[in-house]
Amino acid sequence: MADSELTQAELFDVFSNARRRRAVQYLKRQGGTCDLAPLVEQVAAWENDTDPDDVTRTQRRRVYISLYQTHLPMLEDHGIVDWDPDGHEIELLPSEDEFEPYLDRHLEEQRPWHRLYAGVTALGAVAFGLSVLAVGPLTAATAPAVTLGLCAVVLSLSVVQHVSRRTDLDLPFGLASR
Repeated sequence: MADSELTQAELFDVFSNARRRRAVQYLKRQGGTCDLAPLVEQVAAWENDTDPDDVTRTQRRRVYISLYQTHLPMLEDHGIVDWDPDGHEIELLPSEDEFEPYLDRHLEEQRPWHRLYAGVTALGAVAFGLSVLAVGPLTAATAPAVTLGLCAVVLSLSVVQHVSRRTDLDLPFGLASR
């Protein structure tokens, strides 16, 4: 089946498995071709949240078997990769833009947004506590200004997070979205 024939439902089915998404993502990062061994190493590393050099033989074997028996044949059947099981060579077929939205784009570069939100929340709780106790420069009169400022910070963080996850946005002033 050629990839131009894939429906959205078929793409959702193919990329519903994280291991298949990771395999295609790795192929993209390698310029579209690679051997099976480095693919297995990297997918196992991503799944176990470790460095490829620290992947155990058991982790590697588990990924190898499932890629070899299930995932690579399925990707090939759907026209996403060309795979030679004897030579262990895998090639990503050209029309990769069609399935780009279904991939994990930031496998290695996850930003710690939860920490930013937790920090702003903690700062807000401390400011609120100080204003209630009327300690220091924060009093009941300045609490609305502090609250407004914290809301602006949370809004700004939300906008930055949203824009950073959208690669298709055209940003003004020459700013690039990741």
